[in-house]
Amino acid sequence: MLISFAAFGQQAPGYNLGRTPTPDQIRAADITVLPDGTGLPAGQGNAVAGEPIYKSRCAVCHGPGGEGRKGEYPALVGGRGTLATAKPVKTVGSYWPYATTVWDHINRAMPFNTPHVLPVNDVYAVTAWILYLNGIVTRDQQLSDKTLPKVVMPNRNGFVVDSRPDIKAKR
Repeated sequence: MLISFAAFGQQAPGYNLGRTPTPDQIRAADITVLPDGTGLPAGQGNAVAGEPIYKSRCAVCHGPGGEGRKGEYPALVGGRGTLATAKPVKTVGSYWPYATTVWDHINRAMPFNTPHVLPVNDVYAVTAWILYLNGIVTRDQQLSDKTLPKVVMPNRNGFVVDSRPDIKAKR
């Protein structure tokens, strides 16, 4: 029976769907940003520059103060001290362990209806605005590929490193 499946698989028709990506397409999609800042592009921004961008691009979903829209779009602000309670509130300020992850998420997925449209400096600025709303950075603090990885998030040590021997996780 196993041999017949192998023979069937070899005889199955090709559908000619898709194609091998070009090296340029692979490079364009290779936008991984690690907690230590590896992968962050050069750029900078602060909350002063981020506020108007946030208000025009983000507030419609996440609210003017980052409070979110219940049941539709998550809150970005608040929730500190709630993670160990019966009703934890997971926000950028209470849950996310790395500021670089905030930058990476905004860069990859925001605005929700048109991801990848924000220029690099705008991503740094919006990240700074959200971190400012959470009391993590000051309003005029410049965030860049060099300084963003140094931002210590309130829940930086709230995750447990996977201790299984086949996992090579580092913190």
